[in-house]
Amino acid sequence: MSQFSGEGPTLASLGDFPKEVYPVGRLDKDSEGLLLITDDKWLNHHLLNPRFGHQRTYYAQVEGVPTPEALKELQSGVVIQVDGQNYKTKPALAKILTPIPELPERNPPIRYRASIPDTWISLTLIEGKNRQVRKMTAAVGFPTLRLVRFSMEKITISGMEVGEIREMDQESVYRALGLTGFVKVNTPGSSVKKNRRS
Repeated sequence: MSQFSGEGPTLASLGDFPKEVYPVGRLDKDSEGLLLITDDKWLNHHLLNPRFGHQRTYYAQVEGVPTPEALKELQSGVVIQVDGQNYKTKPALAKILTPIPELPERNPPIRYRASIPDTWISLTLIEGKNRQVRKMTAAVGFPTLRLVRFSMEKITISGMEVGEIREMDQESVYRALGLTGFVKVNTPGSSVKKNRRS
């Protein structure tokens, strides 16, 4: 689970983290992939506030072979349920992945049906509603079997193993996320960023 406490394996089982860090965003229990863990409150606000859309790319193994029409629907936006209300997703990037991405085996493995093919697609969003990718692929008729968050902007899990931790300094993180126009201002009791161009 992408939290430090609770039942079952949690982030605490991956290593000895400082007490003040927390995950930015979550992955549900059935999903895998990139998770940023930080003590930077401004970064957390910037990445989670819908006003600051940033690209996050997911690799989804879906049931069936998506048609060009289905991919176009994913790109232009589909209607899903969010908090019991209809919601049309924002424009996205969607494509079939060839070759199949090299990822560690999933434990437990996905359900497999010999009579139905499966396909890996890449879906890049600028928003993060609850279980959004799963809802989007189901809405166009191709349910998600396995879901992996591959990247947030230019931070990726390329070459990483399951449970691997990579430590990055603030400047590297900001640069990879396209936040190079901001610099930290240290004032007592605060963690505020100021735009260099202002």
